Amino acid sequence: MMDASTFETLTPSRFITFTLPNPNPNPNPTSSHSNSLIRVAVLDSPLHASSPHIAAMLVPEGRESDWIFSTQSGHLQLLFSSPQPISRFILIGINPHSSKHIYNRPFNSSLLHQQFHLWSKPLLLALSPKSLFLNGTLPEIPILSYEDNLISSLVIHQCLSSHVGQMLVEDVEIETQNDSREFRRRLRFKRMPNLIQTEVLIVPETDSGSNNVCIGDTKFKPDHRVLVHPYLPPMLASLSLISDYIDRRIRNGFRPKALCLGVGGGALLTFLAIQLGFEVVGVDSDNEVLKVAKNYFGLEDSEFIHVIVGDAVKYMKKLADRVKQRSKSSFDDSEPDGFGHLVNGEVTHHKFDAVMVDLDSSDIRDGISSPPLEFVRKCVLLAAKLVLSEFGILAINVISPSQSFYDNVVNLFQKVFHDLYKIDVGNGENFILIATLSPQVFSVGDCSNPFLLRLKLVIPETYINSIRKI
Repeated sequence: MMDASTFETLTPSRFITFTLPNPNPNPNPTSSHSNSLIRVAVLDSPLHASSPHIAAMLVPEGRESDWIFSTQSGHLQLLFSSPQPISRFILIGINPHSSKHIYNRPFNSSLLHQQFHLWSKPLLLALSPKSLFLNGTLPEIPILSYEDNLISSLVIHQCLSSHVGQMLVEDVEIETQNDSREFRRRLRFKRMPNLIQTEVLIVPETDSGSNNVCIGDTKFKPDHRVLVHPYLPPMLASLSLISDYIDRRIRNGFRPKALCLGVGGGALLTFLAIQLGFEVVGVDSDNEVLKVAKNYFGLEDSEFIHVIVGDAVKYMKKLADRVKQRSKSSFDDSEPDGFGHLVNGEVTHHKFDAVMVDLDSSDIRDGISSPPLEFVRKCVLLAAKLVLSEFGILAINVISPSQSFYDNVVNLFQKVFHDLYKIDVGNGENFILIATLSPQVFSVGDCSNPFLLRLKLVIPETYINSIRKI
């Protein structure tokens, strides 16, 4: 039995869940909502507020077990993503008696929300702090809605990693901007429940006709011809800055080289190798994530894709140290073919035309930030500078939790590198910083550069046109 006074005061970071009989059961005895329970979760914000603000949300039908709606970290993410500060967040979900593993968007969601507004008010008032009633009137508690483009989904794999914790792979059908349907495969980490860590386009393994393709009934395979993760095409757009240099290397018979710090599902590595003709070294500290990438996202060790398990920053520093050692001996720093091959998991040459960084520091209380603080150090950027070829670039995915974080990153990069450029991804969250070792002269309208033309064929040209010097 819960004490009625439990919810009278706000207690920062307190999280309480309990179940109640559904006050609005479906009269249809065959319905999944018949005789069901409701799960109630009450989360008090860890941040102090001068005046209390309460908000509630009904979990979308059929998604009650989704991490974003069933974990404390998910509730925190919903609380912090609200456009208005929330002191207490109340989440209510109907727990249907159903063993369905496939989620399909319901048709009656608007009706459910109308009913929720009617029957939830007494419960929400009972869960509100006393300070809301000081003026003698009943407070209005806003009901937030959760909307995304998900039509259907199916979890196809779950596993546990010592580095990132629990993670899952799911196939989803989504609604695109032009109202068409598209199938994708996603990798998600429980520690950041609503963050899509990796996303790739998937197509049926066999041609069964577009009308017969359904999640759960069709086997899919990754399609490496298109990048759908929002910040990856802008990251590749950075290569346009050195397109003349890359094209000269290709015409001289050399494959351009890229070092990718952070692998995830491996979409960037695979695209660089298959679509743009790069030889790629990818470094990731999590072997379990790499297994998932190989088993479900089509990442393959090959002649031109080398995947290494290890700390990405430490690995780059190790390569930089070897460049220093070789420069003191007979190593020619301008050797055109960069690294040659792997020996015992190590590259024998250590110069890259591009270093691409996709590392994040995920703390739900601070939101997602990228790169992690250990990367924003002068010694790390100097190491990146050493492993780059003369005309190489460092491209890094940035998610800034604050203006001061952004300013620190920019100031440090400008101290170490010759020039700094920026691409706004356009999603209100990510942008790409591009650091160069030497002045770059390029024309986005150059029609005589085969590599630039190839790049424009595989990524939206708008990202190339949006590059701005800082």
